Amino acid sequence: MATRVLGIGALVAVAGATAFALFGVPADLNQGEAQRIMYIHVASAWLAYLSFGVTAAASVWWLVRRDPRADAAALAGAAVGVLFTAATIWAGMMWGRPVWGTFWQWEDPRLTTTALLLALYVGYLLIRRLTDEPARRATRAAVVGIVAAIDIPIVHFSVVWWRGLHQGPTFMSPDTILNPPAPGQFVAALLLMLGAFSLAWLWLMVNRYRLARLDWEGEESARRGRLPGLAAAVPAPRP
Repeated sequence: MATRVLGIGALVAVAGATAFALFGVPADLNQGEAQRIMYIHVASAWLAYLSFGVTAAASVWWLVRRDPRADAAALAGAAVGVLFTAATIWAGMMWGRPVWGTFWQWEDPRLTTTALLLALYVGYLLIRRLTDEPARRATRAAVVGIVAAIDIPIVHFSVVWWRGLHQGPTFMSPDTILNPPAPGQFVAALLLMLGAFSLAWLWLMVNRYRLARLDWEGEESARRGRLPGLAAAVPAPRP
């Protein structure tokens, strides 16, 4: 029941934030209507970071404690993170075409490292399919989840460390975090979208975590021959 309420709340919040971004905020003087895509792009990027951070932390937890809940949390973070990273890239491409004149530029460090981040966690999900043994699968995935997390700060600081097409940080720079250069309405729209997306993120995480736990328990039961269907399939020993 609580998850259903959370899902409905997330849906209403996303609809409200989208309406405010479309009709409550004026178009940017330089970027025009394309500026509105940034609210989706930035919020999705931040939540992708958070998702993969959850995967890395849960992966460490698994390697230390061998707790199935850690593996389920790591999987949920990776699956949801891939979704938000894909949304980040898609929104960035839709914004880049009218503003930059191109959907993509491989020479740009931010774009390339973000594509690498997506590839790493898609690989994480694929590696989990290499074995049906839950503990071995969780250990392999945990190592990949921790190594892949190295790319998160590289993605974020790539616009600071290297020159490219992507602009520098607007809100997370120490010089601008207290005095954001964007107008207050733009900041409000971004924060509303971030809050709404965060609710949707939480709903996705909870449901994916529960599904992963059910899968784990089902596999463990099947391995031990406790599933009714499996027990019926196993022939009875001869006297």
